[in-house]
Amino acid sequence: MRATTTYRQHARAVIGLGLPLVGSHLAQFAITLTDIAMLGWYDVGALAAGVMGGEMFFVLFIMGSGFAWAVMPMVASARSAGDEQQVRRVTRMGLWASVLFGCAVLPLLLATQPIMRALGQTEEVARLAGDYNRINGYAIWPALLVMVLKSYFAALERTQVVLWVTVAAVAVNAAVNYALIFGNLGAPEMGIAGAAVASITVHGVSLVALVVYALRATPQHALFRRLWRPDWEALGAVFRLGWPIGITNLAEVGLFAASSVMMGWLGTLPLAAHGIALQITSVFFMVHLGLSNVATVRAGQAHGRGDGPGLRAGAQVVIAVSAGAALATVVIFLTLPVPLIGLFMAPDEPDRAAVTAIGVRLLAAAALFQLVDAGQVLALGLLRGVQDTRVPMVIAGLSYWAVGIPCSYLLGFVLGMGGVGVWLGLAVGLSCAGVLMMARFWGWSVRRLDTAR
Repeated sequence: MRATTTYRQHARAVIGLGLPLVGSHLAQFAITLTDIAMLGWYDVGALAAGVMGGEMFFVLFIMGSGFAWAVMPMVASARSAGDEQQVRRVTRMGLWASVLFGCAVLPLLLATQPIMRALGQTEEVARLAGDYNRINGYAIWPALLVMVLKSYFAALERTQVVLWVTVAAVAVNAAVNYALIFGNLGAPEMGIAGAAVASITVHGVSLVALVVYALRATPQHALFRRLWRPDWEALGAVFRLGWPIGITNLAEVGLFAASSVMMGWLGTLPLAAHGIALQITSVFFMVHLGLSNVATVRAGQAHGRGDGPGLRAGAQVVIAVSAGAALATVVIFLTLPVPLIGLFMAPDEPDRAAVTAIGVRLLAAAALFQLVDAGQVLALGLLRGVQDTRVPMVIAGLSYWAVGIPCSYLLGFVLGMGGVGVWLGLAVGLSCAGVLMMARFWGWSVRRLDTAR
């Protein structure tokens, strides 16, 4: 992001880097989406349990992904400064940090059933969610290692491999789900456990594919040579940058996980509708998440060069692109809710009409927070690019948990608005985060880099 780069050149760079990253995030999410859709066609009870078990796995996974996301700006800055040795060091220690995190959280995943019961879920949902994570829990290691390698390749602007490996993973997941959930192709009918087997298979296959590519495409970094040797300085650097990102991720996904718990208090059908609406909104959110990764890489490159004007212009372009996508999403949510929700249930599902009616209202509420949700994730990406992670962590924690969760409970239960009230509370929390994080970036990060010049 040089100062002489035009807005058109910035836009071309953002789109060129962003399309494969957006595609890879969409493909990655399609794995979860396929699980939920197929479980919905199998049984609404299994769908509700899949939402809860999957939410618990995702909360811990996205928290651990903080170390992977720390690798992205560190590699981008090191590469921009011409320090190839530092590229290798931080990536390797990102792998170390991810393995250690997986060891720490696996016991929680294996204890999903009593945790769900303690959170007030029905016995059936708790039991099935426990069945899911007793298998899927072991996917935490390959899933996190895949995230580190994806961040490494994204920072090197090798986004095509990230896209195509993830697309292949979607196909594998759908095939294994088809066989094991329903008992097709001569396989046993495993229901929700079959979805778990499919997920762990996909993460393992993706990891092998990315390792093979790294060995062949980037031999100069020798990522896996003497991988068992610690690099305490680099590990400390990854940890210092990564743990605030992980806590920030935890605050955000924990907000939605808590909303799932509250929806579970309303009953199985509201929880199923919430799960469907959450999957739909998450699909569109992947666009902004991919653009946020672009923002991290481009801001990291500008940070490595000390290029304040380039940082400012690049940020303006990526925010404009994201805002356009958010406005298009609002139109879709308000005009096509029924066809979208119908994709997740069999036509003869007895509860289809009731779940659809609830889901339509939830998507209308979701339309209200598209712009602010896009704004807050882009601000996070920009702040990570300039390696500013601790203040955003505090902003996220306060916005999501001191504002969002109380508002969800107040609107949903105290004021009797039900599921719509829970989702409107999410909108309040996301709005608070979006405004404060954008103010942090434009009021401090950009000014700091300008002053440093």
